[in-house]
Amino acid sequence: MTRLLKGMLLATTMFAPAGAVLAQDASLTIESWRNDDLSIWQEKLIPAFEAKNPGIKVTFAPMAPTEYNSAVNAKLEAGTAGDLITCRPFDLSLAMFQKGQLAPLNDLDGIKNFSDTAKSAWTTDDGKTTFCVPMASVIHGFIYNKKAFEELKVEVPKTEDEFFALLDKIKADGTYIPMAMGTKDQWEAATMGYYNIGPNDWKGEEGRKALIAGTQKLTDADWVEPYKTLAKWKPYLGDGFEAQTYPDSQNLFTLGRAAIYPAGSWEIAPFKAQADFEMGAFPPPVKKAGDTCYISDHNDIGIGLNAKGKNPEAAKKFLAWVASPEFATLYANSLPGFFSLNSTAVKMEDPLAQEFVSWRQNCKPTIRPSAAIVGRGQPNLDLEMWRVSANVINGTQTPEQAAEETQKGLDSWYKPAK
Repeated sequence: MTRLLKGMLLATTMFAPAGAVLAQDASLTIESWRNDDLSIWQEKLIPAFEAKNPGIKVTFAPMAPTEYNSAVNAKLEAGTAGDLITCRPFDLSLAMFQKGQLAPLNDLDGIKNFSDTAKSAWTTDDGKTTFCVPMASVIHGFIYNKKAFEELKVEVPKTEDEFFALLDKIKADGTYIPMAMGTKDQWEAATMGYYNIGPNDWKGEEGRKALIAGTQKLTDADWVEPYKTLAKWKPYLGDGFEAQTYPDSQNLFTLGRAAIYPAGSWEIAPFKAQADFEMGAFPPPVKKAGDTCYISDHNDIGIGLNAKGKNPEAAKKFLAWVASPEFATLYANSLPGFFSLNSTAVKMEDPLAQEFVSWRQNCKPTIRPSAAIVGRGQPNLDLEMWRVSANVINGTQTPEQAAEETQKGLDSWYKPAK
């Protein structure tokens, strides 16, 4: 009898499906740059998955955002990367797929829950292969201190003239720094500056696609104009803004020392945790009343499968869950300001997140102009725009010089298809 039982157990082990064995004893690691999200993954997202998938253990392992691109590529090349790779949008992740580092996901359960637009940041140029599950987009605009606005008896601006009149009034009062943004780290000058306000000038997708087609250049008036507007920001950023880092700016605003913060919606969760005042948000002001408004509603984050990962079946189970409506709702409400790309509607609980996403009703969405195709070469257009945007705000470069320099760099490698 004992021998018979042993034989039955041996047969069960030998002939069980490989995936079933894996699922009972698999450890997954998620590589990510989102170190701000560590507690949310540990306390909310991972427990929700593990509760339904006993035997699969997941670890969220973020690294510094500025180090992520080079570090995760080094890990992938060395064969030491985790099973799940958090995907930046467009060209960076496409390059990983083209090198065979990310696996195709066309057949993944749940991938049909996303529109072609939602998948566009993680799909090949020919539209045939998707290689990351879309997770969220972020929206650019301005977050403001409602208490400060009430004290100063000022209102949210709708036009650029109203915007600068507001900044003048805040500065004249002297209680608050008008805007909290530094230029030391450079990227904010483009991401929360040029990419934030620029779509109103280059008309969103119309201008972005024209740049790719070669029918517009960065030296055209619609691309120079946002730099001219940025150059006017300098008097409103406070003393020493040139040496001010990104965390410095965050602290200035959340401590209540600044009235306005040029922002991405990703700031909502950390700001809510740190600020003791109520916040509101407004979209980039248009040139004139009645103008069409455009917002940067940027496909920002996805998650893919390491093509050489150790536990592919367990990892696919996790990705299928990420593609589900359950995850979409949990993620969007755990991280307000990261807006679900799932086709299933998500009801958001956070009022500030609701305010950002409400702009989609009246404004036309676009993505950052350096994100796709024109950002693939060297010098890298995104990094160049970081640098020249900071220079323009600092007053060390004119708007025209910034435009000429970025176009010259683009011309050195990019030849639009005729």
